[in-house]
Amino acid sequence: MKASKSYWNPYFCGIGLGLVLLLTFVVMGRGIGASGAMTSVVVTGVHSVSKTHAEANIFYQGYLGDGTVHPLKDWLVFEVLGVLVGGLISGVLAGRLYWKVERGPGLKIAARFGFAFLGGVIMAFGTKLARGCTSGQALTGGAMMNVGSWVFMLALFAGAYAMAGVVKKLWL
Repeated sequence: MKASKSYWNPYFCGIGLGLVLLLTFVVMGRGIGASGAMTSVVVTGVHSVSKTHAEANIFYQGYLGDGTVHPLKDWLVFEVLGVLVGGLISGVLAGRLYWKVERGPGLKIAARFGFAFLGGVIMAFGTKLARGCTSGQALTGGAMMNVGSWVFMLALFAGAYAMAGVVKKLWL
């Protein structure tokens, strides 16, 4: 395994992310977010399994539209694919692309995967309850000064801080 390069300055990355957000408002007329892409994938899957059910569902209709544009052609799907491909390229260029399970010495690999899956499930439910993922709520909603988005971010940080002591024990 070759030596990895140092990380970028987080302030520089924050400025870059802010410029990307501004650019999406200018070019696309709305901000960034990932949960819309996942919903498009789910709607497409449901539509392929049960066309009548998907077309009768009011929520799915918003993603299916009038049938002229396929839900997977939504720009958010391409945004998420770009994030995945960009992350892969970044990992290769920085020398960080290898298989490794990050875990504390007292935590078994199966438990680490179990906690990761449980966290993902909780996050998925939270995303639907909050009507958006952290990128959509915090970045886009926060930039638009939405009170609900700011409350969400404060609650997110407070919850993370409250759980930090519990989770830290698993990594020691």
